Amino acid sequence: MEFTNVRSLVDGVAGIASGQVGNLVGPQIILTTVSQLEPIKAYFTVSEQQYLAFVKRNPTEASREARERQFELELILSDGSIYPRKGRFFAADRHVDIQTGAIRLAGLFPNPGNVLRPGQFGRVRFISYTRIGALLVPQKAITELQGSYQVAVVGNDNKVTLRTVKVGERTGAMWIVDEGIKPGERVVVEGVQKVRDSMLVKPTLVAAQGEGN
Repeated sequence: MEFTNVRSLVDGVAGIASGQVGNLVGPQIILTTVSQLEPIKAYFTVSEQQYLAFVKRNPTEASREARERQFELELILSDGSIYPRKGRFFAADRHVDIQTGAIRLAGLFPNPGNVLRPGQFGRVRFISYTRIGALLVPQKAITELQGSYQVAVVGNDNKVTLRTVKVGERTGAMWIVDEGIKPGERVVVEGVQKVRDSMLVKPTLVAAQGEGN
């Protein structure tokens, strides 16, 4: 009878059995699948540019590991609600996907009561660093031309000047601009494709939709 006692090697939740009473089974037959749910892993991706920026801010392996331990992950479920328990960073994949240009990461979330199940969809967000005094510009105001980025700036005389800018990270619908414009300057956010250098325009101010701090 000892040979008929099958035990799982991990604690977790078993799926619906594929082997039923009376079935002939052997070593290669899958009886069921057991998933470890406490804690549960959540997989998400970051772009190669975001990864390289993280490495530049934390140049040594020790500094990167210390920063990773400080990450507090937040899980947004498929219905838009926020999972009440915070997660922590677990591991990064060994390679960057050549098709997507992203690297896969894994986080661990507490899962009492097995509320979260394998295969669920969610979005993971966390604060990788805080940048004080960043200049944010709506993404739709920035155009890319042969690898460079431009914005249309409206001067005090309502004439348009096309400027090449150096952009940083994106945050929501905004883009951080490192060089090329100054705080308080006006940029064109609608009809960007129609404006030309030195064109006289009649601007209408719109409310800025800044995100983050």
